[in-house]
Amino acid sequence: MRNPFVHVELVTTDVAKAKSFYGKLFNWKLEDVDMGDMIYTLIKVGEGTGGGLMKNPMPDGHSTWIAYVKVADVKKATKKAKSFGAKIKKDITEVKGAGSLSIITDPTGAMLGLWEPKRKKKKS
Repeated sequence: MRNPFVHVELVTTDVAKAKSFYGKLFNWKLEDVDMGDMIYTLIKVGEGTGGGLMKNPMPDGHSTWIAYVKVADVKKATKKAKSFGAKIKKDITEVKGAGSLSIITDPTGAMLGLWEPKRKKKKS
């Protein structure tokens, strides 16, 4: 698949409640990672696409799941999506050591994340 779903993320109004609920419901392994300006919880599911959860950074934001699609170039993909009528919900943002993302809403209002993983440097 050219642009597979690679990550699913819950932005939530209550991290502790979400961790308790999903940890018990699915027995997921949840691992907190200090990202410097926030704590991000990795969701390790064993098989399939993993994910994460975090406090919704928008003060008036609600809890919602966001699926991320892998792209070769997040800047080009974001620009292309906008040209087809998408609105930019979160502009291109680097995730230290991992890659870059943007979040769009399509013309119907559905939210989708675009993810460009960090390229590994080739050994000389």
